[in-house]
Amino acid sequence: MDDLEKAILISFDESGSVDSALKSRAVDFCQRIKESPTIYSICIERLWLSRLVPVQFWCLQCLHDAIRVRYSSVSPEEKAFIRKSVFAMVCYEGIEDENVVVRVLDSPAFIRNKLAQVLVGLIYFEYPVIWSSVFVDFFPHLSKGAVVIDMFCRVLNALDDELISLDYPRNAEEMAAAGRIKDTMRQQCVPQIVTAWYNIVSMYKNSDSELCASVLDSMRRYIPWIDIGLIANESFMPMLFELVLVEGFSEQLRGAAAGCVLAVASKLAKDSDSELASSIGALLTGYATEVLECFKRTTSEDGKRVSTKLLDEVLPSVFFVMQNCEIDATFSVVQFLSGYVATMKNLSPLTETQLVHVGQILEVIRSQICYDPVYRHHLDVLDKIGREEEDRMLDYRKDLLVLLRSVGRVAADVTQMFIRNSLATAVVSSSDRNVEEVEAALSLLYALGESVSDEAMRNRSGLLGELVPMLLSTKLPCQSNRLVALVYLETTTRYMKFVQENTQYIPMALQAFLDERGIHHPNINVSRRASYLFMRVVKLLKSKLVPFIETILQSLRDTVAQFTSMGFSVKEISVSEDGSHIFEAIGILIGMEDVPVERQTDYLSSLLTPLCQQVEFLLVSAKVQNLEESSANVMIIQQIVMAINALSKGFSERLVTASRPAIGLMFKQTLDMLLQVLIVFPRVQTLRSKVTSFIHRMVEILGASVFPYLPKALEQLLEESEPKEMVGFLVLLNQLICKFNTSVHGILEEVFPAIASRVFGILPQDALPSGPGSNIEEVREKQETSAKPCIRFFM
Repeated sequence: MDDLEKAILISFDESGSVDSALKSRAVDFCQRIKESPTIYSICIERLWLSRLVPVQFWCLQCLHDAIRVRYSSVSPEEKAFIRKSVFAMVCYEGIEDENVVVRVLDSPAFIRNKLAQVLVGLIYFEYPVIWSSVFVDFFPHLSKGAVVIDMFCRVLNALDDELISLDYPRNAEEMAAAGRIKDTMRQQCVPQIVTAWYNIVSMYKNSDSELCASVLDSMRRYIPWIDIGLIANESFMPMLFELVLVEGFSEQLRGAAAGCVLAVASKLAKDSDSELASSIGALLTGYATEVLECFKRTTSEDGKRVSTKLLDEVLPSVFFVMQNCEIDATFSVVQFLSGYVATMKNLSPLTETQLVHVGQILEVIRSQICYDPVYRHHLDVLDKIGREEEDRMLDYRKDLLVLLRSVGRVAADVTQMFIRNSLATAVVSSSDRNVEEVEAALSLLYALGESVSDEAMRNRSGLLGELVPMLLSTKLPCQSNRLVALVYLETTTRYMKFVQENTQYIPMALQAFLDERGIHHPNINVSRRASYLFMRVVKLLKSKLVPFIETILQSLRDTVAQFTSMGFSVKEISVSEDGSHIFEAIGILIGMEDVPVERQTDYLSSLLTPLCQQVEFLLVSAKVQNLEESSANVMIIQQIVMAINALSKGFSERLVTASRPAIGLMFKQTLDMLLQVLIVFPRVQTLRSKVTSFIHRMVEILGASVFPYLPKALEQLLEESEPKEMVGFLVLLNQLICKFNTSVHGILEEVFPAIASRVFGILPQDALPSGPGSNIEEVREKQETSAKPCIRFFM
């Protein structure tokens, strides 16, 4: 043992028995040798002569580093020496030293792997221009048996790992080298390599299953880029299926053969027409499902390991199937992936490979929920084609979004980071060209909200603390698109609990609803939906919005003015928000006791006064107008009554009757005026219905102070009521009885004779008619809707 070998052994010592100063000197000595111009010959000589594994590893590592960094400066003669020596070692050759033959291939597997890396380093620089026969030269040595065959597999695997596989990042130079090597191999030696694979497996399948598994593992790596006809033929495929299906072969060998079948199917799916690709896609999905079932059922560690390996191999093909095959195949894939994700619930922590799969699943989900740009205009104007596509996608997304939520529960951080990056990309690169990607990113964030816990919503330090502010502050260039605008508003609403706990974001949230992203959006469908969602937000935040009431009312001035201005027209009704949601939101805001009484009175008066003036003017006008003009007035009055009714929902009985009776007085005056509608339009059922609803509200908030108005209201409702209207009338009576009990006895006693007479006029006097011309079903329906509720009331 010379000084270099001693120094190597000392530098590799981990026992702690070596003096640290001595070890440091040994490391320095080895480093000086490594930097020597003669390092190639020094290492090759040691590899021929030393059986010490640390020495072999150090020499191979030095060779690998030297070839990678400074091989271009080596002389042609020394290159030939290196090439000849390394290839001789790979082919199980050696030299004799005092009758002892030293061969590197007799060393442990990691030494052989390192030797394979050294040879691949030479292939990178010399194949095919300088050393064109490297693979062909290998074939004669395969007859030496398992040791050389094993090394041949390791070289092919190292070539895939170091250069060819796209699973690792490559620079442009490496990509070019990989293309050059693959092109030359296809032309020169791939058929011979495939033949060698076939012959080796045929020869050793019954005697050395481990060797055959290694051969098939190498073959699986190369199937994606070689001529598929070399494998998918009448010779090779029967043998692969025999290895998979026939009992007696080891699980390792059967798994390797299944991996090759999978690789063939994946290759065919990518290269074939859509019909064949879908068929193969179904095969791959079925195969993946069975492997997953094996993983669930097996209890042995070896079985779990083999199943996991097969799943790792099949998943990339499953993802391809999902992105490239028909919907039926995609549905099967979603079912499989849901099962796969479910198995992860019991695995903690997830492995690096499983985390990669999670990311791939999320990417597949994102791509699958994207609308096709060809439907963009149809979806924006929501014509017949657009409605059909929206309905189809809504149904198609269901299982995908369920899968997303499952992934979110298994890997919350990965899922949130993926969605965060998707949203960030959408924000940065948003344009009319990627409307669908923006909509998909927002839809993912919306769906994530279902699985986010209340604790996460409150936790500002989590990823949501970045996501929600990003969402609220975003004004996307493509936000004029109906789909993008709607999903943006829905998503913002879903995360309002976060804003509720982090009130500093309230101004941003309000702006999202009050500017052109929401209520002032140019698309009426978006504007209407924004009004409803804003009302929900107000209900959630309530008193926390008191400091912002002035700002909100100022922003809504133009919307409210549509109803309070005398120029309000039928045309505006057909294209504008009906008012109920906006006025309900305003009612909730100004109806809180946190609002000072003076301001509350001013706010309510500024709304009720012009609305009532509108109704009064229209009622007077209706007496001198023709039928068409009168019909237009009916529609306007109907909208105003709905707006006032919605406004009243924000006020409580205690506030209106006890703490702030002035507010109650305004509602009484409004009720008195709206009862005039029943006199001017006694037979307009839609108006009567809206006024009845308002009376219900006044009963709730005015309490007993509503009594003076009830006789007139009940009289007008009863006077011209149709049979079907009696049901609503009796519901109102029930409300009065339940709320006031005997207190309302006098009023009901006064109107009871008229009620009884009207009810008995509705009840059928004869049996159901029969015979020609009779319509039993029509009569029965009339009884169901009118007569039976009347009978139940008296009972």
